[in-house]
Amino acid sequence: MYLKQMFRRIPNKKQIGWIKIVLFVICLAPIARLIWLGVSDELGANPVEFIERSTGFWALLILLLTLCLTPVRLVWGVAWQLQFRRMLGLMMFFYASLHIAIYLWLDYGFDWPDIVRDIIKHPYVLVGASAYLLTVPLALTSNQYMMKKLREHWKQLHYSIYLIAMLAVVHFLWLVKKDLREPLFYALILALLLGVRLFCKFHQIKTKSNKQRKAKLFISV
Repeated sequence: MYLKQMFRRIPNKKQIGWIKIVLFVICLAPIARLIWLGVSDELGANPVEFIERSTGFWALLILLLTLCLTPVRLVWGVAWQLQFRRMLGLMMFFYASLHIAIYLWLDYGFDWPDIVRDIIKHPYVLVGASAYLLTVPLALTSNQYMMKKLREHWKQLHYSIYLIAMLAVVHFLWLVKKDLREPLFYALILALLLGVRLFCKFHQIKTKSNKQRKAKLFISV
């Protein structure tokens, strides 16, 4: 109930600006932490793996946070939070790009034959790479110019965010070998977010169908 009341309080333009600044700082906090740990030599015994997994984790977390914005609109009927979708999406792309760059550069030194062998040996790498490649068009078209140019195709393109999220969760699930609780937790969150969207879509179609049926009945009478 408190969350519902909080979201229904529509912030003014100045408050929206402050929220964006706070979100921006929060999203940059993980990279600042990694820099601090690197300077302090506290990245652990395998610093490359630590940084790689940390950037991948935050990419997934921000992705799921971005996907929460639409269910909030569908359930509570508020839309002001959608103004943060672009920024969060680009932050997700930023961490995903770092994740990929660390894998290619620090982990394998751009040794492409070795990278190909790793992809063949570990399918989760291929799944993760596929998820990242799908984010590139979304990042390139996340501006007003591309929205106007693509028109209705823009929304269709950006629906791929759900496929990206599923691939990211599968990537995490296959990456973890023993304790699956954390990736399964994120899989559950994604399933709930998709479930809310599907339920609302089904309800919308059902309501529209009932209205059409009533209209036809009224005309026939």
